[in-house]
Amino acid sequence: MLRTPKGGAERGTARAAEPLVSIGAVLARLRDEFPEVTISKIRFLEAEGLVEPRRTPSGYRKFGPQDVERLALVLRMQRDHYLPLKVIKEHLEALGRGEQVPLPGPQRDRGDGWPGPVEPAPEQPTAARVGRTELLAALGVDEGELAEWESYGLVAPLADGSFDADAVTVAGLVADLGRFGLEPRHLRVMKAAAEREAGLVEQVVAPLRRHRNPQTRTHAEATTRELAGLSVRLHAALVRTALNGRLH
Repeated sequence: MLRTPKGGAERGTARAAEPLVSIGAVLARLRDEFPEVTISKIRFLEAEGLVEPRRTPSGYRKFGPQDVERLALVLRMQRDHYLPLKVIKEHLEALGRGEQVPLPGPQRDRGDGWPGPVEPAPEQPTAARVGRTELLAALGVDEGELAEWESYGLVAPLADGSFDADAVTVAGLVADLGRFGLEPRHLRVMKAAAEREAGLVEQVVAPLRRHRNPQTRTHAEATTRELAGLSVRLHAALVRTALNGRLH
């Protein structure tokens, strides 16, 4: 059961008696179950009030076991139930009060990184959305940087100006790569490669999408996710192979 801190001199969800670890150690613990999680994602969840680590006098984040458990729970709710952050926060608050919280019905397997509800529900959010200001604050970047990413087509807002979960993930990765000196103009080749891979997947599934049988069209969606997962794994393996050849 998750417990919410009640007052006290210490800030954060971690208790003083618990061993505290850095954000990098938290990332390492979460990566086995959540390979797509990044430091930017953890910082974003903190900015949204979903976890509150302690801070050292010099300002470094320190996480306790309860913080790690809470982060894992948040990520599972996103992955398995595809809940927006506002709803997840309400669930956590209810759990903190000791209430039993029912979750939405079963969702499709997201092991390939392509989440989605079993049955589409237009009235329900399909992803956590954040506003422009929240995204800037979570990533620690300014408006000029985000505008540059948009100009290169790396990140695109929705019609209402907000950003969905995929855009948030891309923005976080672009920000992380930027800290190594990789600028948006350098990342155009990655975007172009992704578009070509998406085109190949579309060629395979297009005949299935046009089929008159509804079950075949449903199969097209599953095939798309499976092919996308395989494509991502192949791309990662090819990059590792290329780098190994250059480093040895």
